[in-house]
Amino acid sequence: MKLDILVMAAHPDDAELGCSGTICSHIAQGKKVGIVDFTRGELGTRGTPEIRLAESAEATKILGVHARENLGFRDGFFVNDEEHLMKLIRVIRRYQPEIVLANAPFDRHPDHIKGCELAVDACFKSGLRMIETFEDDGNQQKEWRPKNVYHYIQDRYISPDFVVDISEFWDKKEASIRAFRSQFYDPTSSDPESYLSSPAFLKFVEARNREMGHAIGVEFGEGFTSYKKLGVKDLGSLI
Repeated sequence: MKLDILVMAAHPDDAELGCSGTICSHIAQGKKVGIVDFTRGELGTRGTPEIRLAESAEATKILGVHARENLGFRDGFFVNDEEHLMKLIRVIRRYQPEIVLANAPFDRHPDHIKGCELAVDACFKSGLRMIETFEDDGNQQKEWRPKNVYHYIQDRYISPDFVVDISEFWDKKEASIRAFRSQFYDPTSSDPESYLSSPAFLKFVEARNREMGHAIGVEFGEGFTSYKKLGVKDLGSLI
């Protein structure tokens, strides 16, 4: 299946927290969107890899994405090397996305930074025809390079290069985040407290999205950065 947008995420729930409003907005526009999670989040303080995979499946249904994969990289220990690049290049060539949304280039969690670097490197190398990759059935894949790579903003504030209006889709975004019940505030849980499990954390997420929306005159927004300059043909298309 060819995708219009492929979201790359170091952990299950990164995509939901960072850009699920944008995902919903573009699906509503008729775009095909997929997610590839790098790890199962097995080093998380709360939950288990099995629980998080089940939660990811529930969030996937809420968002209505067209495809989702988990590459099973080691949480906390994956690196930007040939082995990891080749696995991600296969995914890029399989789905041939026009746009990739990837982790933030600067953030609290080191895996987000590594995920960003791995995504950028893989998107470039995926366009090199001398790098050979094959599907599971043995058929050789064709080289493919996404037209643009953008980075969603995560825990640490980064001034966005552009903001997507997600006001219409805030409720669905919030529902997709809350699908990860093991990770966020639950007064009945016996798991240890974590950075994410404070009742204040989801309030922060809402406040961040309100702040981004306020910057462009709407209720909710998601900010993105781009490592290259953005160009427009139609000034009337800008909010």
